[in-house]
Amino acid sequence: MVKISTIGLLIVPIAVGLSIFAVAAEKHIVGWIEIVSIYPGNMKIKAKLDTGARNSSLNAKKLIEFERNGERWVRFDLTNWKGRIETFEAKVNRTAKIKQLGQEADSRQVIKLGICIGGTYKEVEVNLEDRSGFNYQMLVGRSFLKGSFIVDPELSFTIKPNCQGVSGQ
Repeated sequence: MVKISTIGLLIVPIAVGLSIFAVAAEKHIVGWIEIVSIYPGNMKIKAKLDTGARNSSLNAKKLIEFERNGERWVRFDLTNWKGRIETFEAKVNRTAKIKQLGQEADSRQVIKLGICIGGTYKEVEVNLEDRSGFNYQMLVGRSFLKGSFIVDPELSFTIKPNCQGVSGQ
């Protein structure tokens, strides 16, 4: 049997009957929808934080693949809720096959992108797709959330992005 004691934001699992226990790192409680900044460019967008998704996904409009110095690159536009449009260019790390229930597998370009939630900045793989049919420009998955956040589905817009000293601001 495992007992979990909570003190503030510090989570301390205690193994009952054993002399060994582990202390988890401090995690921030955030809502299921948050404002995030993406880099380069420090563009703020609304994102759904999805613990059911392994990786993150970003709405890429006017997606064009091209070659630069013998490598695959992409160029795409992103528009935030205020109407700000920014064009991004990034090297393609790989192509992912995404399988959704009841649909054929979809191939998507995967790039590395900087994401900031609150004061936490990480560079993670993000797959590019047309998310026009979705409510949010970005879905942030477990590869970003793990180790840093606990998502509370009752909350939204709990924290503003504030990553100081990130290149590309």
